[in-house]
Amino acid sequence: MATTEDDQQQITIPPDLPMLAVRDVVVFPNMVLPLFVGRETSVLAIEAALAQDRLIFLATQKDQSVENPDPADIYSVGTVSLILRMLKLPDGRLKILVQGKAKAMVQEYLKERPYFQVAMEVLPEATIAEISPEAEALMRNAREMSEKILTLKGIMSPDLLAILESIEDPGHLADLVAANLRLKIEEAQMVLEEMDPIRSLIKVNDFLRKEMEVSAIQAKIQNQAREEMDRTQREYFLREQLRAIKKELGDLDETTKEMEEYRLKIAQARMPKQAEEDALKQLSRLEQMHPDAAEASIVRTYLDWLVSLPWSKSTRDKLEVKEAKIILDEDHFNLEKVKDRILEYLSVRKLNKKMKGPILCFVGPPGVGKTSLGQSIARAMGRKFVRISLGGMRDEAEIRGHRRTYIGALPGRIIQGIKNAGSNNPVFILDEVDKIGMDFRGDPAAALLEVLDPEQNHSFSDHYLNVAFDLSRVMFITTANLVDPIPSALRDRMEVIRLAGYTEEEKLQIVLRHLLPRQLTENGLRPQDFKITHEVIKQVIMYYTLEAGLRNLEREIGSLCRKVARRIAEGEKGPFAVTRGNLHLYLGPPRFLPDGEVENEVGVATGLAWTQVGGETLAVEASLMKGKGQLTLTGQLGDVMKESGQAALSYARARADRLNLAPDFYEKLDIHIHVPAGATPKDGPSAGVTMACALVSALTQIPVRRDVAMTGEITLRGKVLPIGGLKEKAIAALRARVKTVIIPQANKKDLVEIPKNVKRRLKFVAVADMDEVLNEALMRSPFKESKKTGAPVGRLTTPPSRPVV
Repeated sequence: MATTEDDQQQITIPPDLPMLAVRDVVVFPNMVLPLFVGRETSVLAIEAALAQDRLIFLATQKDQSVENPDPADIYSVGTVSLILRMLKLPDGRLKILVQGKAKAMVQEYLKERPYFQVAMEVLPEATIAEISPEAEALMRNAREMSEKILTLKGIMSPDLLAILESIEDPGHLADLVAANLRLKIEEAQMVLEEMDPIRSLIKVNDFLRKEMEVSAIQAKIQNQAREEMDRTQREYFLREQLRAIKKELGDLDETTKEMEEYRLKIAQARMPKQAEEDALKQLSRLEQMHPDAAEASIVRTYLDWLVSLPWSKSTRDKLEVKEAKIILDEDHFNLEKVKDRILEYLSVRKLNKKMKGPILCFVGPPGVGKTSLGQSIARAMGRKFVRISLGGMRDEAEIRGHRRTYIGALPGRIIQGIKNAGSNNPVFILDEVDKIGMDFRGDPAAALLEVLDPEQNHSFSDHYLNVAFDLSRVMFITTANLVDPIPSALRDRMEVIRLAGYTEEEKLQIVLRHLLPRQLTENGLRPQDFKITHEVIKQVIMYYTLEAGLRNLEREIGSLCRKVARRIAEGEKGPFAVTRGNLHLYLGPPRFLPDGEVENEVGVATGLAWTQVGGETLAVEASLMKGKGQLTLTGQLGDVMKESGQAALSYARARADRLNLAPDFYEKLDIHIHVPAGATPKDGPSAGVTMACALVSALTQIPVRRDVAMTGEITLRGKVLPIGGLKEKAIAALRARVKTVIIPQANKKDLVEIPKNVKRRLKFVAVADMDEVLNEALMRSPFKESKKTGAPVGRLTTPPSRPVV
């Protein structure tokens, strides 16, 4: 039990009290201040204090950011305080007015929940019987510096001066000054914990001296700011005179050095004449500006872009055609047409140094290697590689840049890519050119017209630079999945090279040469740890992937490697072999199974379709029912395919006599043509022959050969029209284990683009009319025998049945 006295009353302090952890402030004895309390534990501590004798122990947190402090987060020395007033605020917080009474030190935490209750020892205040000359000097110094600081801050008043003069005790004076000096928490705690009044006053004087210096500088800065506007013109002339004097003395200031550096960089950049003139003009403007002016930073950024662009820097092309072919073959299997085009460019470049860069457009399904092919081209030519994605781009400024009048303006992605490359002749990939958008901010595809036009891009103008930059030496390569979405004007400026999907043999070689070694390295495996045969890889290709490209195939190979890596990490010893028997243990059951229908069926024909991800086979079913001549087309077909179904029925009606059908057969039957996988939308001008074949098969009850696939559109007269995407469709037929592919006669010329290994395994039959299709696709000819010879009309073949897969 301890007691403390003030002018009004004597207060008895119990040995334990509720404790309140405060932030941002150190409470001193005799100090009166308001506190806002919001934490639940703090509110409970105040309520406990108010329920007793209104006394509470206030201690400061070491870290203000801690929301729920532990005893280790709180200083042990604090102040016993009296709660004078308490007010509940609408937001649930409490506002209290407290007065410090005595210093105390925590001896023990009696409890920590729901609030802190501490046992403490009141620290006795040292009293000085007689004030020595040293103490008197310290007290006077403290009073004088406090008056000066308050005067500099403009808050000096007679009442404050009277309070300072009335205090005769050194310890009380030190506490008063420290409480009002806005010291850091650590510094104020040092004063609070000091029990000797003289030493406490010495520390306060040191803090006052520092605050005096800071306040004097602050007042000086404020005065200078007020006078700055009046002195601007005078300082400008003085600065110019000083610059001239320093130049004569050979002692340039920082601003002058910066200007000279810019001038040197402009000379070293070897810009075109127009760009150099603009750069020097902007540099002249910068020299006349105040260094801290807002526009100065804009001009500096513009000059930095100008001097950092590779106006005259270029890499030397590797023009050895044989060496380039070796590099292209190392990185990509097959793709001979693309490789030949690159080698042709290098050959011409070797003969004509001034030829312009080609604008190529690689079109193909996802995962066939369009982007990686660009990287290989850059490596083969010894050029830098830059890639940007155009997918979803809607702002024209992404291509041409923003004008410098806008805050945060930057050049477009083209100029940024050239800068990052560090040369003016990189291989520049523009990915997903078929997925560019357009909105109120402009049309990026229109902005690309200048970039991708060899007759214009030698003077490409970016809105930010506002000077011409030569892009004619850049080799631009765009990639797309489809050609149709590309605007015709943009498509006209590019040389389109189509990349079809890969055959099973090609995928096998790509796995062995590229995918498998890469996945072994990425998963930390050695070749001797992982064994897989060619047959197993073919099983993965056939039963676990259904794609034109290689992305899912690489994922499956990676999955095999990861499962082997896990077994090794768990301590099992290899090597681990993946076989046909245990493949399902690694990858699960097969995801794609070959068609279970191996018999030749009536009314079911196999067509070939082209999709964004390559070619696919498409079954077309025709069924007959008693009815009134209604034709039903299902399978979520588009308008074009619906018209093909109607044309197929018209063909059958026109050929009814030759097909040995009753003239009015369609009046007593309902015909239903269905294309399975009804959840997938289908449309396109190449399903006519398949629909007609399935319909005639259903009408004549002659089965269709299951090992024959067909593609082509028909006319009412039975003519077969040409189609597109033959290479992709041929690869899809090979994947489906088809033996014969029926194509339009006009597409016979496109067979030169079919890979040789595909042509070796497929028989292509070119037809000019529907009669030839039926003779080839049906098990026997559906036409009547000739009256003169007794032989069937048309060619009759008896093909072998399809082997079971």
